[in-house]
Amino acid sequence: MAKVKIGMVQMSCTADKQENLDKAIEKTREAAAKGAQIVCLQELFTSLYFCDVEDYNNFSLAESIPGPSTEVLGALAKELGVVIIASLFEKRAEGLYHNTTAVLDADGTYLGKYRKMHIPDDPAYYEKFYFTPGDLGYKVFKTKFATIGILICWDQWYPEAARITALMGAEILFYPTAIGWATEQDEETNKDQYNAWQTIQRSHAVANGIPVVSVNRVGFEQNGAMKFWGGSFATNGQGKLIYLASHDNEETEVVELDLKEADNFRMHWPFLRDRRIDSYQPITKRYIDEN
Repeated sequence: MAKVKIGMVQMSCTADKQENLDKAIEKTREAAAKGAQIVCLQELFTSLYFCDVEDYNNFSLAESIPGPSTEVLGALAKELGVVIIASLFEKRAEGLYHNTTAVLDADGTYLGKYRKMHIPDDPAYYEKFYFTPGDLGYKVFKTKFATIGILICWDQWYPEAARITALMGAEILFYPTAIGWATEQDEETNKDQYNAWQTIQRSHAVANGIPVVSVNRVGFEQNGAMKFWGGSFATNGQGKLIYLASHDNEETEVVELDLKEADNFRMHWPFLRDRRIDSYQPITKRYIDEN
């Protein structure tokens, strides 16, 4: 398929898991009504971003995958004839949890999951308290409409993750994400942080010659201390912005991506062809020094 329509759901969340799931379902329906074929939901969309604190009670938010949410979303995908990308808090076993994204195909089939590989541990982002690093490796999913690669939030800072996923045949890179500003920060710092976040992801599009779709949450959380900055966006394979969401509002947008452009971009900017794979062995070192 040459062209595919992507639904991007940028929304705010509450402490009510069912309310958030119901809202995501409503907005997925809205995206499908606008013609979306693949709908991407933001990271951990069924809850507030709970990793701002280390609280054992938050583990009760986790669920099995496949499980209750994928069952509901699989039925929705089948009803609407759309692919759904759903980021969930996975309980794998007693005491073992992951930050995981499930993929439901347009016929409702559960295609599998990707477990977040890079796990942050920063102030207000204490994810290592909750999540075990992914052990499934990088993944692509052959859906009805495109072969898609899924990465999650903190993964977006790593060109290695994007490259490997692209080399596995991804036609589009999707990033469900949850990132924001501390409300005490000055506006210049806010702008610099957002620009860095957007720039690194657009560079993945350029380096690999394929579109990137990044879907972020919006709204104030953490008792007003954090403003999730929204700013969801989609680019083509040259890093050109096709869509850019606001920093303040919930938005459900549908964008069309031309998958055939990848061949043209990669012919004229042959970054994949010209890679010196024989010289890249040092990349597996933590740091290149004598020790």
